[in-house]
Amino acid sequence: MFGTRMSDVSQLLTRHIWARKHALQVVGSFLLPLLLWCAVSYLPFIWHPKMLIEEPGGVDYFRAGMLVDKSVFKDELANMQTQKLALPQGKPANPIYLPAPHEVAKAFYTAFTKEPEQKDMPWLHESLWHSIQIIFWGFVISSIIGVPLGILSGTYSTMARLNEPFIEFFRYLPAPAFGALAVAVLGIYDAPKISIIVIGTLFQQILIVANTTRKLDPTIVEAALTLGTNRLRMLTRVVVPGILPDLYRDQRILLGWAWTYLIVAELIGTSSGITWFITQQARYQHFDNVYAAIMMIGIIGFGTDILLGKLGRRLFPWDRSQKKE
Repeated sequence: MFGTRMSDVSQLLTRHIWARKHALQVVGSFLLPLLLWCAVSYLPFIWHPKMLIEEPGGVDYFRAGMLVDKSVFKDELANMQTQKLALPQGKPANPIYLPAPHEVAKAFYTAFTKEPEQKDMPWLHESLWHSIQIIFWGFVISSIIGVPLGILSGTYSTMARLNEPFIEFFRYLPAPAFGALAVAVLGIYDAPKISIIVIGTLFQQILIVANTTRKLDPTIVEAALTLGTNRLRMLTRVVVPGILPDLYRDQRILLGWAWTYLIVAELIGTSSGITWFITQQARYQHFDNVYAAIMMIGIIGFGTDILLGKLGRRLFPWDRSQKKE
């Protein structure tokens, strides 16, 4: 009895240490790139190819807050010394397209609270919500079609021979190439954007789900057939329950795939969503807002994946691969 309790305590300690180590590794994976970004932003001797003008001196085209190349600043400084005019003053800086971390952090707040410069421009939260709807409907439609076809192709060789050769061919065709056709058929609003998400994920989804279905232990299927299970019951009572944890994991991966098509999809037809926000902010050289918006896409996607992972551990507690994540 005493030995059993000691073993339980040892297992709890091991799990606690492993969980803590895992958490530190996750934090480290984000901390290292952040430290590199801070070094490039705040340490002038690493990479600061520009000069931020603080005082223009005698240079007529210099303005306070202006960024110029170091070579230009050096030449103008020499010219002012030769002409015995007021010397320009500046400090090393990075190009405008590489804002510092604190500027991007500030943009996370101001993008939600500061009114857009143009009255017809949507707020950031409105753009994000619009993009999330595009992703949601595109992925739902893709899954409604792709998951059943994938299961059927993975279960029955006849279905595989009928579907997979064409699907293998079609999956190499880039989804954005269908943009003009989608606009011609579906109009200029959200429908062609959703269709690009569907085209980009559907054919990959069918093949991945079919491959997952084929990994089901064949002895389970043979046992069901031996017991006289018909084809429909075998699908609903044997195949689908057997692959459900792996199918759920496949959908998590494919959802991330759908996000990669978002920017291209939203450029088709009328500009909208987070892509419209990013392009508008880049046009006005508000690159802090651009970085903030891009990071928000990553945060939403990564956060969604974490939530789905936790949900998967609740739904499939017997699946060991879910516990390792």
